[in-house]
Amino acid sequence: MPQVFKIGAYLVYFWSNEGDPLEPVHVHVCLGIPSAGATKIWITQAQKCYLCNNNSKIPDRTLRNIIKIIEARSSEIIDKWIAYFGQISYFC
Repeated sequence: MPQVFKIGAYLVYFWSNEGDPLEPVHVHVCLGIPSAGATKIWITQAQKCYLCNNNSKIPDRTLRNIIKIIEARSSEIIDKWIAYFGQISYFC
């Protein structure tokens, strides 16, 4: 489970096994220990965020702030995705 970065107490990460074929670029966000059902946020080709789900039940205001930070750091996320998985595709 590669950690991308932290936002306060929230962990932003990839799963090591993101499917076969590889899912489009996205991050998972959780408070505390990573879990399979954590909040999932797609990164679009325009380097914007698209919320897939909020399974971690992150409060709306906090989630909006997290999404703003993820969008601001989307280039870094994309670079780390490519470095880790060796390829990339986008949800949209």
